[in-house]
Amino acid sequence: MSEDKVETLTRTYVVPLGLAAEAPPYRRSKVAIRMIREFAKRHMKATEVNISESVNQQIWSRGIKHPPRRITLDMERDEDGIVSVKLPVEQVEQEQV
Repeated sequence: MSEDKVETLTRTYVVPLGLAAEAPPYRRSKVAIRMIREFAKRHMKATEVNISESVNQQIWSRGIKHPPRRITLDMERDEDGIVSVKLPVEQVEQEQV
């Protein structure tokens, strides 16, 4: 039996965060971050998820009570099964301008 070779995998997803609105208002952004982590584990078959600071700032930009309803993210899995989650390049460039 041969060993499966895991390659670097990069995908772009639109992550729905609408269910975070069902959480109490003082927990919604925390729940949204947890939902992103669970989404990445499920869809990228990951063992560990690293969320970039720019994604965290995007979720928390309107405070703890009003996270976005959906967010577009780039997810990249390396050979060790670790997924790094970050904003798409276009979105980062628009925020800087």
